[in-house]
Amino acid sequence: MANLLWLEGQACSGNTMSFLTAEEPDVIDLLTQYGINLSWHPSLCLEAGIEVKKLLNDFITEKTPLDILVIEGAIARGPHGTGKYDVFCERPFKDWIAELSKVAGIVVAVGECASFGGIPASGINPTDATGVQFHKNEKGGFLGANFKSRAGLPVINISGCPAHPDWITQTLLAAALRPNDILLDDYHRPLDFYATTTHQGCTRNEYFEYKVGAEEFGCKEGCLSLNFGCKGFNTHSSCNRTLWNRQSSKTRAGVPCFGCTEPDFPTYNFFKTEKSGMIPKEHPFGVNKFAYLAHAATGKLAAPKRLKTKLIKGRE
Repeated sequence: MANLLWLEGQACSGNTMSFLTAEEPDVIDLLTQYGINLSWHPSLCLEAGIEVKKLLNDFITEKTPLDILVIEGAIARGPHGTGKYDVFCERPFKDWIAELSKVAGIVVAVGECASFGGIPASGINPTDATGVQFHKNEKGGFLGANFKSRAGLPVINISGCPAHPDWITQTLLAAALRPNDILLDDYHRPLDFYATTTHQGCTRNEYFEYKVGAEEFGCKEGCLSLNFGCKGFNTHSSCNRTLWNRQSSKTRAGVPCFGCTEPDFPTYNFFKTEKSGMIPKEHPFGVNKFAYLAHAATGKLAAPKRLKTKLIKGRE
């Protein structure tokens, strides 16, 4: 039985809400069929106050083995390095994480804020917030670039705002059963979910190739990257292959991808494409800019008429 402890720092609990909607496996199966014991979760367990403090200290002293430590939310280091902007069980939250991470078999950062700092670490960052092992795209964060858990792994980042529910449960399952088989990218994200981009599987790909832009939010026609700020071609996720609630995704619903799995989220306009004149400033990863612009111009000229008409007649 693997003991799992879930703690929340500077978080909105969005990843907890996502976790509860998982389907493969769902939360009940994860906790009853696969040998994972949820030792404590701030939203799901009854223990509070002194009981939680004792539980945490039992992990730190290794009276109880801590197999998986899950951290949701950014780590507040302020003011002046004290961490007192976020106090939990009579101590700065960061101090609990510093001690618990030393005895944890696996450390998992769930969500954008825990992975890279996210919203709390953006802008002027008044709480001196950071991710568990990354600060935006720089390795280090709170635990430091060289941190390894007792299993010999760095912090596993399940980034996203929130992360897809099945990414969470499947990663936790792998952490409990076969942690050394988890392959990570340069930002310590599981390659099973982050090896490809949101663009792959998008139902609007043909519009992208022919540079036919969407004209309004919520429509079925047009590419959302040309005018409405979609970051799908530069965002690592399986959102258009592993659909949300097995039904849809943002781009399928006519809303641009915000790039919420990437380290620099959120530092840009979510709903508007930055342009130089009429030309979008951003182009896909690994593509020569001038070759891409030439391809874009040719594609736009070759766009078939059917891509410029409504898919459902009568819709205005």
